[in-house]
Amino acid sequence: MSGESTWESFFGINDYAEKSVFQPENLIETAIRQKGLRREKVPNVCILDPDGDIVRYLVKRGEAKKSKNWPCYHTDMYLFSRNGIDFGIIGCAVGASFAVLLAEELFALECRLLISITSAGLIDTSIETPCFMLIEKSVRGEGTSLYYIHKSEPAELSTELKARLDKLIQDKRLLSGTTWTTDAPFRETRSKINYLKNLGVVAVEMESSALYSFAKSKKKDVICFAHITNQMGIGDNDFDKGKENSSEESLKLISDAAKLVVKKTAFSP
Repeated sequence: MSGESTWESFFGINDYAEKSVFQPENLIETAIRQKGLRREKVPNVCILDPDGDIVRYLVKRGEAKKSKNWPCYHTDMYLFSRNGIDFGIIGCAVGASFAVLLAEELFALECRLLISITSAGLIDTSIETPCFMLIEKSVRGEGTSLYYIHKSEPAELSTELKARLDKLIQDKRLLSGTTWTTDAPFRETRSKINYLKNLGVVAVEMESSALYSFAKSKKKDVICFAHITNQMGIGDNDFDKGKENSSEESLKLISDAAKLVVKKTAFSP
């Protein structure tokens, strides 16, 4: 049997409804025991901050405190409140597999809404950067999503969450569109970029298609925003997010989005 056919057969296994042997609760309970932590819920609304800029901004201002009982081997969670909503935030959660590992743990600890806000590289050069975009769909260029939904299924924001966030788009607060999620940021070739640009893809990032695939599989509420800040290192002032890395603007977007979702759900902040 050839290597290619072996992997085709492996990824052809239709086991999406089958329970995993290794569950997030296994890791959580072990961490709680080994670290001597108290088991407690995370806030209803949690944030993934892959760049870590928002976390550093909140800590510098004294707005966030480190959670004493966040049972993760790889990260710290910080707690803060805005507009009457309590948030948990995790910084430097870069990449599809890491983001989904954390999402699994967060929802196992009773998170109700997860918001990711990630830096992204511009593909549609008609757009002026920096800007924020609600990711509606994502081209699946990573491997994690293959373990959650079939490769033929789209990775996309749920229609229910999209409807709740429409006000932000109608008020021209942010763009809305499609990204490409990749596991290999240094393999963003001109051929791939041109192909995706012709498909209407706006930007490239590293987490959303896996997070949306996880959300679809597990029936969880996940929202992904792109903070489009660069042209993959080929533009002037690339990666310049602005004052304090636009952390205050990011927090306002997160807070406004959470408020639109929370007020229309059964759970309270």
